[in-house]
Amino acid sequence: MDDLVSMFARAVDGFGRRVHAIGDEQWTAPTPDTDWDVRALTNHVLVEGLWAPPLLDGMTIAEVGDRFDGDQLGADHRTAWDRSRAAACAAVSSEGALDRTVHVSFGDISGREYVTQILCDHVVHTWDLARAIGDDETLDPDLAAFALAYFEPQAVNWRAAGVFGPEQSVGPEADVQARLLAITGRVP
Repeated sequence: MDDLVSMFARAVDGFGRRVHAIGDEQWTAPTPDTDWDVRALTNHVLVEGLWAPPLLDGMTIAEVGDRFDGDQLGADHRTAWDRSRAAACAAVSSEGALDRTVHVSFGDISGREYVTQILCDHVVHTWDLARAIGDDETLDPDLAAFALAYFEPQAVNWRAAGVFGPEQSVGPEADVQARLLAITGRVP
């Protein structure tokens, strides 16, 4: 199995552990990503999982249409998450998925690039969700290092596109997780 596939599963599972820990009273709690509360953040990451199968199968965004718009969590967020997780992991681990061309909003990229992007998004949002619900904020160190290595050379571009907030200052002794959070505009 490709290492990227196993890392993707670990990243999805890390976020999923926090999804299963969300208390009924926490859905409107703020997150470090100021655009979203817990429900909106969770829905965002869940929807990424729903997009993975059709995009890795070669569909365009226009072909997928609006089927994943709006609240996909429903009344049973744990079941919705588990279904999204299973579908995304199956799509990512399918034969040849990483070698396919994926049609995203900004053009065509490889399946490997697409999976890397959503893996890294899961890693950062795992911390966001953990912080919002008061759960363990410790990220898998290998996944944090992978995401930092991916984001670091292109952070200026991500920031210019409005994906990241302003880079935060951390000292030279900062660990990988703190550096990842800082580069993505989060205060560790």
